[in-house]
Amino acid sequence: MRDSRLDPLFADVTSLPGVGPKVAKALTRLLGSSAGGGAPRVVDALFHAPTGAIDRRARPTIAELIPGEIATVEVVVERHQPGRSPRAPHRVVVADATGAMTLVFFKAQEAYIERLLPLGETRWVSGNPELFDGMVQMVHPAHVLDAEGLARLPPVEPTYPLVEGLNHNLVARIARAAFDRLPALPEWQDAAFLARSGFAGFAASLNALHRPTTPGDVSADGPALTRLAYDEVFANQLALQMVRAHMKRASGRATAGDGRIAAKITAALPFQLTGAQARALEAIRADLAAPMRMLRLLQGDVGSGKTVVALLAAAVAVEAGRQAALMAPTEILARQHLATLEPLAAAGGMTVALLTGREKGRERAKLLERLAAGEIDLLVGTHALFQDEVVFRDLALAIVDEQHKFGVRQRLALASKGNAVDVLVMTATPIPRTLVLTTFGDMDHSILDEKPPGRTPIETRLFNLDRLEEIVAGVGRAIDKGARVYWVCPLVEQSETLDVAAAEDRFASLAEVFPGRVGLVHGKMKGAEKDAAVAAFVEGRTSILVATTVIEVGVNVPEATIMVIEHAERFGLSQLHQLRGRVGRGADRSMCLLLWKEPLGETAKQRLETMKATDDGFVIAEKDLELRGEGEVLGARQSGMAVFRFARMERHAELVRIAHDDAGLVLAKDPNLTSERGEALRLLLHLFERDAAVRLLRAG
Repeated sequence: MRDSRLDPLFADVTSLPGVGPKVAKALTRLLGSSAGGGAPRVVDALFHAPTGAIDRRARPTIAELIPGEIATVEVVVERHQPGRSPRAPHRVVVADATGAMTLVFFKAQEAYIERLLPLGETRWVSGNPELFDGMVQMVHPAHVLDAEGLARLPPVEPTYPLVEGLNHNLVARIARAAFDRLPALPEWQDAAFLARSGFAGFAASLNALHRPTTPGDVSADGPALTRLAYDEVFANQLALQMVRAHMKRASGRATAGDGRIAAKITAALPFQLTGAQARALEAIRADLAAPMRMLRLLQGDVGSGKTVVALLAAAVAVEAGRQAALMAPTEILARQHLATLEPLAAAGGMTVALLTGREKGRERAKLLERLAAGEIDLLVGTHALFQDEVVFRDLALAIVDEQHKFGVRQRLALASKGNAVDVLVMTATPIPRTLVLTTFGDMDHSILDEKPPGRTPIETRLFNLDRLEEIVAGVGRAIDKGARVYWVCPLVEQSETLDVAAAEDRFASLAEVFPGRVGLVHGKMKGAEKDAAVAAFVEGRTSILVATTVIEVGVNVPEATIMVIEHAERFGLSQLHQLRGRVGRGADRSMCLLLWKEPLGETAKQRLETMKATDDGFVIAEKDLELRGEGEVLGARQSGMAVFRFARMERHAELVRIAHDDAGLVLAKDPNLTSERGEALRLLLHLFERDAAVRLLRAG
């Protein structure tokens, strides 16, 4: 299916000279496996961008050398001074017309050094000079060359991200060999745009990265990398908009409710819908009533009321005589959704059931019978929902919560449970606009940026872990007054390699101080044990719940007013924000205590200061993107998510917005990419592995 001109680039990297099994194994660790699980491809080496460069263009005399500045010097070898003991270095005195300096080699093989630097011969040495006892010296020069070697020395050497078993010279040689496999390709970008932007061609830009002539050629802001980053995000935007257009063309089923169930549910709410909730519902109802399939992302900050919007969306399906499903990534979250939804659904006359991996035997069989008969209106569950034996009578709406924790295939598997199922995906992790465009650009978007009335602001304080006893005493005073407290630790059990608190150890120490009042929940516990621990906390039988990040989403206890996060410096910003959102869910004053341990790095310090300064999840998400990059903000890479080699969203956000608009213009003029430029753009899509979009063109 891929254009045959690109075949050399998608060959195994072992087809390159000098890449044997050992190097291929190291390259797999560096570049990742191919789609089939084998060694990386030639294109992976080609697209492995350098992150810096060593400038070897300076050619001073010895007298002109500046300590700390890399230089390449022409010298004559005057004498060797072997070390007097095995630990002593081998020294070589070299000179030019302006003076002398010493080359220093530790653990050197004398015979090798003498062959490398023969007495009386001229050599060029390149390295970092320094002063030692008033004498210029160069310790382990990076290069010792004769005239022939000097002619081959790159004036600027790119430096790459590495793993054990690889060095910059080897990776550079492999990247240059990969470049030599690049076929001649037609230009896919508009000539006027390239001229206006100061961009060279695609091949010339790649060549500048791997064979730079100035350090600026590999600069993150330089024209070469910027051009390649633009190609990459443009391919991404083109593919997403093609998928979106295909979805819009795909036949759907109009699902229009009469509002009777939704009205009863709304009347049962203890608060009025916010303006943001009302706007999101209006958009969702319009999507459901349209003959095209809905694919909508519902973003909402912690506590913004996404679950209620999901229930009212499901009500539309039920009013139309059809069914809905809500899929959550964890059993705790699924059960929390059930607890929240059941009483509201009952007020509207809707039947809700739960399906997780825990339901077995006769109970499970009965539930599946009721589902197939249409007796269950809304099925809530985990990934168990898309198993083969789960059959709906008429599924109209699939709701996927915490979308970023599921792969695209899992989402589609749930949507395939019915005929032309509409899909609503939700996330409580605010996503920066740039990442919405690159990762969820095939969807329509709704944002809940208001919180229901009655939510109190959360006061956030920072404490050094040296004050732990003081914190424990304060928690004791609070629970004596009826407060409930979450205490989050980064690990489940003690680690030999990490000096951080473990939930089991903290539970044991707190249980000694507050016997019978402390519970424990973490991911390694059995489902029933987790349920019991959470239930005891919800009902007030325990006052402190020690946990790992298993409580990051879904646990809703309005009476909990204190969140303690131990080793907060080890958590990402969005994760800290999610954890903090477990409190402040009632009318009482709430507090989040972030406990940190020295040494505190600059990035960790900025994260903690940001948490103290704001509780706006969208502001926090933008800062998280700036500090960590898109891969970490979104969590584990999921099937179908954008994976970028050149583009960095924290740096290239503006390119994404330009590419989004440009892709729209291209597809408006040439929706099937049949023009001369369109054919070139198909190559671009294949090159950046957006093959699914090209398949849609072939499928019509």
